[in-house]
Amino acid sequence: MSERRDVREVTDARVLAALAHPLRRRLMDVLRVHGPATASLLAERTDQHVGNVSHHIRALAEVGLVEEAPELAKDRRERWWRLVARSLRWSGEVLSDDPAEEAIAQAVQSLTIDRHSGHVRAWFAAADEEREPWRSTAFAMEKWLHLTPDELGELSREVADLLARWNDREQSDATERREPVLFFTYGIPARP
Repeated sequence: MSERRDVREVTDARVLAALAHPLRRRLMDVLRVHGPATASLLAERTDQHVGNVSHHIRALAEVGLVEEAPELAKDRRERWWRLVARSLRWSGEVLSDDPAEEAIAQAVQSLTIDRHSGHVRAWFAAADEEREPWRSTAFAMEKWLHLTPDELGELSREVADLLARWNDREQSDATERREPVLFFTYGIPARP
């Protein structure tokens, strides 16, 4: 068993190519939200066939994004899977020596933006009763800043530290149920 890392810096186009498949991204999200799972559990949570999930989870394992968790198995036939790192970070710039690899990085980034936008659209399309307990707390935020590249890097680290603090906090057995919440942000140079 390898030690799980908080953030994996992806510099291999093969890893990004594996991430270009929407079901693989979804499987990783399910593992991120619910923790280790078998292919059967993943199939149930994604409404997919077990064989399809098994194929894609093995593809993720081949590039080191997930790994087996044999200590969770009840017998030799049962295979549990877990993420190797809690989150991923990549940049097309790292792969810019090869135009094909840079194109893969850009395609994965585009898919990521589409997934994030899809989650936001689904929230706004949800029924009123589903949204009601969250109406006053769900948020969108945007702020134009004037930064140097080093300052943007510092801001990125501070946001990562803040999210780590919320993710790693001790959770009591409170009666109020916690739901998965997607938080995403981009800090990019842009023109208004």
